[in-house]
Amino acid sequence: MSRIAVIGSGTMGNGIAHVFAQHGHEVALIDVNQAALDKAVGTIQGNLDRQVKKGTIAPEAPAEILGRITTGTELGAAKSAALVIEAASENPVTKFDIFAKLDQLCVPDTILASNTSSISITEIAARTRRPGQVIGMHFMNPVPVMQLVEVIRGHATSDATTKTVMEMAAALGKTPVEVNDYPGFVANRILMPMINEAIFCVFEHVAAPEAIDTVMKLGMAHPMGPLALADFIGLDVCLAILDVLHQGLGDDKYRACPLLKKMVAAGDLGRKSGRGFYNYGKA
Repeated sequence: MSRIAVIGSGTMGNGIAHVFAQHGHEVALIDVNQAALDKAVGTIQGNLDRQVKKGTIAPEAPAEILGRITTGTELGAAKSAALVIEAASENPVTKFDIFAKLDQLCVPDTILASNTSSISITEIAARTRRPGQVIGMHFMNPVPVMQLVEVIRGHATSDATTKTVMEMAAALGKTPVEVNDYPGFVANRILMPMINEAIFCVFEHVAAPEAIDTVMKLGMAHPMGPLALADFIGLDVCLAILDVLHQGLGDDKYRACPLLKKMVAAGDLGRKSGRGFYNYGKA
């Protein structure tokens, strides 16, 4: 199988590395922070152990899968990869810088993909000399469990690049869906306004968070209420995506609720901070 590099070892990055390694690829997992890499390997180990307990992989599989993952703190480890997937923070400046550097490092036929949930693939590609080989590969969280991969074509993404990435996602057992490069793509263009409206319902005292989530779970058959989901995603991430939608589409219907802005400013980011619309006992 081909060699893959994943840039960023957070929740999405370690999940992407896990799935590719599980399907036989050699994976270089890269992060500027060695402690984050160590934590990522521990997370992958824990998730593999859960798969063994569920009977979805053999008892000897975790060692084999982890053996395909190498970690490093230098981008140079991506040099020989056939596909590089960037899963760094949802910050345009960070992504632009990473892609400009990867373009210099990687061989000419390497495909450069971003796991961005909202940032323009066309703008990312413009930082390289290979816009035809730049594409979005937006996995869903948790990556080992969720089937969908949004495959986002930038303005110049080639048919060959798209075909390769669609086939590679399918080979991982995922369901790839091709979409074009508009703010928020499909998933977040639909999801984030719903989450934002739920936050407005709290802000305007329409109902308590538990009541709003119960309405959506029992009335609309959602597996998780929008406010619990916002906490799971991270309220800072929700705000960043809404800002991209608002700026990119220029429509006030995407304006982030003042309560969301206030909570992010206060550091109440959801599960990762211990408190958001619900209290998770960490803060």
